[in-house]
Amino acid sequence: MTEERIPKGDIIRINNNVNEISEYEKCVFDSSLDYKGRVPLRASTGVWRASLFIIAIEFSERLSYFGIATSLMIYLTKVIHQDLETAAKSVNYWSGVTTLMPLLGGFLADAYLGRFSTVFIASLIYIMGLALLTMSRLVPSLRPCDSEPCANTREIHVVVFFLSIYLISIGTGGHKPSLESFGADQFDDDHDGERRKKMSFFNWWNFGLCSGLLLGVTLIVYVQERFGWGAADMTLMITMSISLVIFIIGRPYYRYRKPSGSLVRPMLQVLVAAVAKRKVPYPNSSSEMFETPMEPQSNRRLCHTDTLRFLDKAAVITDKGTSEEKISPWKLATVTQVEETKLILNMIPIWITCVPFAVCSSQITTFFIKQATVMNRRINSDFMIPPATIFGLSAIGMIITVTVYDKILVPIARRARNDERGIKILERIGLGMIFSIVAMVSAALVERKRLNIVNTDPNMSSLSMSVFWLAPQFVIVGVADGFTYVGLQEYFYDQVPDSMRSIGIALYLSVIGAANFVSSLLIATIARVTGKAGNSWFGKDLNSSRLDNFYWFLAVIAVLNLLVYVMLARRYKYKSVEKRADVVVADCYDHDNLHPEAAV
Repeated sequence: MTEERIPKGDIIRINNNVNEISEYEKCVFDSSLDYKGRVPLRASTGVWRASLFIIAIEFSERLSYFGIATSLMIYLTKVIHQDLETAAKSVNYWSGVTTLMPLLGGFLADAYLGRFSTVFIASLIYIMGLALLTMSRLVPSLRPCDSEPCANTREIHVVVFFLSIYLISIGTGGHKPSLESFGADQFDDDHDGERRKKMSFFNWWNFGLCSGLLLGVTLIVYVQERFGWGAADMTLMITMSISLVIFIIGRPYYRYRKPSGSLVRPMLQVLVAAVAKRKVPYPNSSSEMFETPMEPQSNRRLCHTDTLRFLDKAAVITDKGTSEEKISPWKLATVTQVEETKLILNMIPIWITCVPFAVCSSQITTFFIKQATVMNRRINSDFMIPPATIFGLSAIGMIITVTVYDKILVPIARRARNDERGIKILERIGLGMIFSIVAMVSAALVERKRLNIVNTDPNMSSLSMSVFWLAPQFVIVGVADGFTYVGLQEYFYDQVPDSMRSIGIALYLSVIGAANFVSSLLIATIARVTGKAGNSWFGKDLNSSRLDNFYWFLAVIAVLNLLVYVMLARRYKYKSVEKRADVVVADCYDHDNLHPEAAV
């Protein structure tokens, strides 16, 4: 076959034979590889056939995580006997570490290990944590105490318990950013059909996530209540182990990305070069700036933008008599490197304004669950709803939201705006912020009603008030998460440089992690300030606390934050990528096209 260049997606005639599909349709030229290190075949790799294996292990991981997380507050107060404030801080610290660890895991995946390998290693660590957690409940010398109920918990149990859940944090740190970005990698951004499917990927990813969450707070919590904590932990360990096997079975169907080496150095080079050439005039156009030629299997190039123009100087060629290849990268950067640095810097304000939203959302795993424990959870004389199970309402709200969004809202918006995406990513995030405000207002009103009942009849407390009074705030938080958290996943994956997509997902998770630490700081600060006034908002129990005031405080913060976010979102410029105009026609499996790196 003679080598010629063809437009993407065209049908070509070779040697006067019948029309054949172009190599662009046959192969995937987005710098990915198959499991043998070759250019992937489009028909047998990637897209939903690969993503289903990946979503399966995400389902199991979320089943495990929420099976533990939603009952953690109850376990810390009832078994380890921590008071309300200490337990809330313990949950927030653990959640914070769990959602900040992905920054390290994402960096290792993108720079050195690769996403598949990182998921595999992290899953093994995760299973080790679940195994140790199971042992802490079943091994006699590691159990909380010899008899139930447990009045004095053994110190060794506390140590092993926290060691096991923080092992799970480490496992999550490698698992979450690598797996989600690995799943999105299965879709080719340069292929129209696959790109549209990718816009739905994050919705269905979260559908699987919420399904795992829903089973975690119903089936697993039921096992905890009926058969004990040890039986539930063993169930999670076995499920996670089976899902890892399923993940490995899908190996031939995946598309892989090579680790790109140091991710920080190119950005540092841009900053150093821009500072060194600070006295150089701004370029009049991008044609005066340095860029390397685009290769068929290279990462995509970015178009020049007018934001943060100072950095443009890093790509200005000042030494005209010297070949660009011989100039130090610390003195001359490419347009794409400059734009990648701009992308990261432009994300910082968006990241900051998403933290208050996550602070509101984080209350669902602490105070919302604790409220459920002091309300009437009885369905009939034989069955009482476990407190953590009410968390499932948020999962239902999120499942409904992502389904309606993907199947109804986006198609309507596409037709109305004549735009492929329909609803912009930052618009979606902003919608969720509005719902979070409504959720905090609802939570404040319900808690005020509960406290009124307690004050009216202290003996009955709030047990006469049905737990389903909490349903609106749980569902609304789920709706908010369906807009904002899914939008943040897509935003941080799509808007980071192509070589940093695991770190992009880690940045999304770090919003949640930072919010948990901020929430703990708020609780400690407010408790100290209001305690000095003689009526702390966080007492020894819920009946002596004023959570309604705390929810109102969060609602006000969320409103102010939304105003700032809208201002930033209106000025934000999305990543602009140069389309590949053509590709070299060649056999995907031709030995000349094999990459020299070892197969994945």
